[in-house]
Amino acid sequence: MEKIVVDTSIIIDGEITKLIESGNLKDCEIIIPVAVLDELQSQASQNKDYGFVGLEEIKKIRDLVQKNNIVLRFEGERPSMDDIKLARHGRIDAIIKDIAKKNNATFYTADYVQALVAQAEGVKTSYSKPQVKIANLEFEKYFDPQTMSIHLKEGAKPMAKRGRPGAFSLVELEDKKLEKEYLEGITTEILEASRINQTGVIEISKSGALVVQFRDFRIVITHRPFSSSYEITITHPLVRLSLDQYNVSEKLMNRLSESAEGILIAGAPGSGKSTLASGLADFYSKKGKIVKTFESPRDLQVDEKITQYTHLDGSFENAADILLLVRPDYTIFDEVRRYHDFRVFADLRLAGVGMVGVVHANAPLDAIQRFIGKIELGMIPHVLDTVVYVKAGQISKVYELEFKVKVPTGMTEQDLARPVIEVKNFESHSLEYEIYTYGEENIVIPISKEAKSGGIERLAESKIKDVIRRFDSNAEIEILSNTSIRVKVDKDSIPSLIGRGGSTINELEKNLGVHIDVEPKTESSENNEWFEMTESGNNVILEVDDNKSGMSADVYVRDRHLVSTRVGKRGRIIIAKRSSAGKRIINAIMSKDDIKVVTRD
Repeated sequence: MEKIVVDTSIIIDGEITKLIESGNLKDCEIIIPVAVLDELQSQASQNKDYGFVGLEEIKKIRDLVQKNNIVLRFEGERPSMDDIKLARHGRIDAIIKDIAKKNNATFYTADYVQALVAQAEGVKTSYSKPQVKIANLEFEKYFDPQTMSIHLKEGAKPMAKRGRPGAFSLVELEDKKLEKEYLEGITTEILEASRINQTGVIEISKSGALVVQFRDFRIVITHRPFSSSYEITITHPLVRLSLDQYNVSEKLMNRLSESAEGILIAGAPGSGKSTLASGLADFYSKKGKIVKTFESPRDLQVDEKITQYTHLDGSFENAADILLLVRPDYTIFDEVRRYHDFRVFADLRLAGVGMVGVVHANAPLDAIQRFIGKIELGMIPHVLDTVVYVKAGQISKVYELEFKVKVPTGMTEQDLARPVIEVKNFESHSLEYEIYTYGEENIVIPISKEAKSGGIERLAESKIKDVIRRFDSNAEIEILSNTSIRVKVDKDSIPSLIGRGGSTINELEKNLGVHIDVEPKTESSENNEWFEMTESGNNVILEVDDNKSGMSADVYVRDRHLVSTRVGKRGRIIIAKRSSAGKRIINAIMSKDDIKVVTRD
């Protein structure tokens, strides 16, 4: 009886199953090394699809051998820890070939390198070249020239987004609901084509999640334990545009060509940010610049002269070290999401590399705000000089950033001068926002014509009320002039507001830059919120009406301001027990002190 030893590759490819089903393998003994079984088990335990595919194939082989007079047995010892550590260097493959030598068996493999090594060692070898479908894959039947993405989910009908960025619709592709086995078949087909074809690469492989870049398709596969059911999402770029095809003014084109080196492309998901980034990469490449990209996954459609980089050892920080040695003129960073991504972007820009970052944002200002807290406020203008906001596939708005030391708009006292980031409309050069530090907070203030002429109203709305209401939650504030306000508070709050010898009120007047008249309220205007207090894990939860969600809230204990926060979803104010505010609330509960919640728009 002929003896056959199989390795992992030919089991995963399903070639042994096909040979048995076709009758080409019969009246023989199939030996599966224990090392092969261990390797497949290890992959399956890590929720890697290859492991599950291989184990399913072994089950099929076991069912088939009984009908074809074939003996199936496992042989060999389990790999040691040293064998596992040296697996990448061929130790496991050597163990499998040794079993073939020992049994004077034919070594069956679908790995060309293993076939060559076995033949060089004098082992009788049967190399089965994988018959893998690398074109017209099953999922491609769902795509047409108007399809942006397809969404295949277990137990649901296949859906697709068709149209263009900013003007697309979700359509149903078939009336039949998809089964898990069908989706697993699509996954296997994609993985096999990626393994054989150099245009396919696995970008991310995690427990329950897989991201594959196959040609110009970005494929995201999720299943348990990460997602509740099996799902495949495949995105395909519809168009590849050059910078000339956008509504770029001559003024903006000159800036991009000559002076812009810290560019941020912002927009909502599906707005066309990456398409613009690809066009900008090609634009710089054609101007004779060395251009690289940072991507995960690498799905930008760029010229062949542009090298696309991804994580190095799981980190863009490691990749940045290599990038600096390559000395690029421009780097396209698609997409800047995590905390460390912002730091890497800033470090590369400050090192002199021209940077183009892609950021998810609902408004152009939001893109700038995402850098606040990641890097020092004063460094932002040195990192970013141009913000391009994309909407419905076109450039909607462009901001430029400038750094100045001045008195913020609307303030009058010269001793309030401070570093200010000016955010200006690029085309009109009009000032739209100012960003600066006020006290311990970073302030982003919209600038209007009224604010430029007077401005005390804007400052009062944003800061004065917050400061005064720390002393009285229901303080009434009246603007008397550009430099004077009247404050009405409860009689009990006046001593703490004035302070000993007027020290507190004098300090407030100095910080706010206005004269403050303090008067007692003639009528009470209490507007306390009803709330219910509960505990959940490490948090204290104050629940108010659902319609208060998103509003600002002040919490007081014995009429003393405790904390300012926001009302979250379902009207919940969540305060950590370990925080100073949480500890004071717990103490107030124990001592039965009065707790008060005041909400405001």
